[in-house]
Amino acid sequence: MAINLQKGQRIDIGLADISVGLGWEPNESGASFDLDASAFMIDANRLIPGEQFFVFYGNADSPDGALHHSGDDPTGGNSDGGDDEIIKVDLTKIDPRVKEILFVVTIHDAFSKKQNFGQVRDSYIRIVDNATAKEIARYELGEDFSIETGVEFGRLYVKDGKWKFEASGRGYKEDLAFFLSKYFKGQIIK
Repeated sequence: MAINLQKGQRIDIGLADISVGLGWEPNESGASFDLDASAFMIDANRLIPGEQFFVFYGNADSPDGALHHSGDDPTGGNSDGGDDEIIKVDLTKIDPRVKEILFVVTIHDAFSKKQNFGQVRDSYIRIVDNATAKEIARYELGEDFSIETGVEFGRLYVKDGKWKFEASGRGYKEDLAFFLSKYFKGQIIK
C-alpha cells in the first residue's frame, strides 16, 4: 500500500528505477489548465550544473540519461484519473554532481489567464516503482494554494549515500522563469 505523504514528510526511496507522476483534473469552469512538470537537477551549491540538467517537455532527457520527461499534456486530459505527465528516474545513472532533484509544477500562462492552483482539482505527485508499476508514495496538493501559480511539489535528495523523497509543497505566485533564475548561474534559458 502506498504512503500518503503530508507536507514536509520525508521517506527513504529504497529503489533506483522509479517514475514521478503528476496528475490533475481539468477545471469544471470550462477553462483549460496547462500544468507543466519540470525537474531541476541541483548540485551541492543548490544550482543546476548546466542547462541540460533542467528537464521539461522541451528538454526531455538529462545528459546523464537518468531522467526522461514523457512530454507535455496541455489540458490534463491525457489520462482519465491517472498521471498526465511523468518523469522517469534511474538513480543509478545520476551525475555525481547532482545531489537533489526538485520537481516543480507551474501553470502555463497563469497570469494572463488569471489561474492558480486553488482552481485545479485533484493535483498530486506520486512515486512509482517501475519494476512492479506499484505506487509507493503520493502527495496530494490541498486547496490551500489559492494564489500560487508555481509549486515545488517534492524533491529527491541524497543523504548519507541514500536517496530520499520529501513532499515539499512550497507554493509561489511565480512562473517558470522565477525557478529558472533561482537555480541557474545567471544564464537565461529560453
